[in-house]
Amino acid sequence: MSLETVVEDIRNEARERAEEIRAEGETRADEIIAEAESDAEEILAAKEREIESQIEREREQKLSSAKLEAKQKRLEARRDVLQDVRSDVEEEIATLGGDDREELTRTLLDAAAEEFDSGNTVRIYGRADDEELLTDVVTDYDGFEYAGEYDCLGGIVAESEASRVRVNNTFDSILEDVWEDNLQAISSRLFEQ
Repeated sequence: MSLETVVEDIRNEARERAEEIRAEGETRADEIIAEAESDAEEILAAKEREIESQIEREREQKLSSAKLEAKQKRLEARRDVLQDVRSDVEEEIATLGGDDREELTRTLLDAAAEEFDSGNTVRIYGRADDEELLTDVVTDYDGFEYAGEYDCLGGIVAESEASRVRVNNTFDSILEDVWEDNLQAISSRLFEQ
């Protein structure tokens, strides 16, 4: 064998080895690219699921916030309507006149009179506009006297120092009791669902 033949054999072996290495490198590169593409698809799919989940959470939060805000506005509107109704009732009571006002005032005075011992001096207070009515009505009760103004819609406040009793039979106090006792029924009637 000549030197050229040996050199040529070595070159051929080197070429074959280089070709094997190149083929192995390409195979390994293809495997790495395939793994990277697979990992990228998994990462992309995971991110898409995460983003969809986040979008759903945010949508639910906004929907929940919107429902809560709507409920609050509905409650505020109901409160406003109830306040308007209450104001209308107070206006009706405040402007009640004539025999109806006198009859109610006498009924409240009768109820208050039961709380005091006979012989006690009982002072009666009432709305400034009712002074004439109260001055006239108290003359029918022994020991009762009109004593001045009380800020209210009508009715009376009666008190006696001797028995240390004070009775608040104003239209305001009665309205408050009736309103509280019947608020649920009033609300149900106004806002039937």
